[in-house]
Amino acid sequence: MPSTPSKELESFENPTPERDYTIRIHTPEFTCLCPKTGQPDFATLELEYVPDQVCVELKSFKIYVWSYRDQGAFHEAVTNQILSDLVAATSPRFMRLTAIFNVRGGVYTTVVAEHKSPDWSPAPVVQLPGAARC
Repeated sequence: MPSTPSKELESFENPTPERDYTIRIHTPEFTCLCPKTGQPDFATLELEYVPDQVCVELKSFKIYVWSYRDQGAFHEAVTNQILSDLVAATSPRFMRLTAIFNVRGGVYTTVVAEHKSPDWSPAPVVQLPGAARC
């Protein structure tokens, strides 16, 4: 097991590249530092994506997230950097990262950043009769 964080994201071959499907990754323990005060910021990261040829490998993602623990970053900048790094590593059809930061000075911050491949269009939403809405 590695003893240090890493910015390297690994991927693996998508087992079903012919189908659009959504992968959701819930990461409730993201931390970075406030660039103004040096105090820790805590967030939950919600990653949703439709893979193309590869998927992000979860262990490398966990170690990548760990790499921000001692880094000063504004919420907006860190959210967009994580999305950019994930897009560079996986070239997804679609990816959305929602970073829900805990309160700081009485203010909650949520940053949502998205990437959509220019040649991808989502399938229309299918509503089944009598289906419960979640």
